[in-house]
Amino acid sequence: MKVFIQKSTTEESLIAGCKRQKASAQKALFDKYSGRMLSICCRYIKDRLEAEGTMVTAFVKIFERIDQYSGEGNFEGWMKRIMVNESLMYLRRNKNMALSIDIEEAYDNPNFERLEDHLEANDLLKLISELPVGYRTVFNLYAIEGYSHKEIGEQLEISENTSKSQLSRARTLLQKRLAEMEQNIQLSHGIK
Repeated sequence: MKVFIQKSTTEESLIAGCKRQKASAQKALFDKYSGRMLSICCRYIKDRLEAEGTMVTAFVKIFERIDQYSGEGNFEGWMKRIMVNESLMYLRRNKNMALSIDIEEAYDNPNFERLEDHLEANDLLKLISELPVGYRTVFNLYAIEGYSHKEIGEQLEISENTSKSQLSRARTLLQKRLAEMEQNIQLSHGIK
């Protein structure tokens, strides 16, 4: 009788296997993290196929550069940074980074208490995904990834003030769209 003991697929063993360029470890690492990494790419790149391609390219870079991961700090955070950088490179290569698009000012601030009952996290993510690419990119880098305006400026090759302006415009546009959602909710529920 043969007894098979399955090796632990801890993050450390996956990293060690990837450093030895074991295809099974690379596949396991990809399977474990690809869903989360794809969602990062999709926050920057609207076209899902393009986002998937960017994610795969980033995973190739992860496998090629895995020896650069020192073991200090969060491994997933290290991978996320590569995903974000690859997404930004995609945007630059495809010249989708129009950072100055004028929008109408939002005159009404939405009633967040009323929206709270109807707004799901997916609704908010959808609103963010509909922002113009420049606004969406800065908003994601600042509000979701936690980059400073200085870091965003360096990443996107724009000034700190441009980053701040893009964030402000993104927030204004989101407020406008939330106000529109509130109006639609009011109309559908007969609230004045």
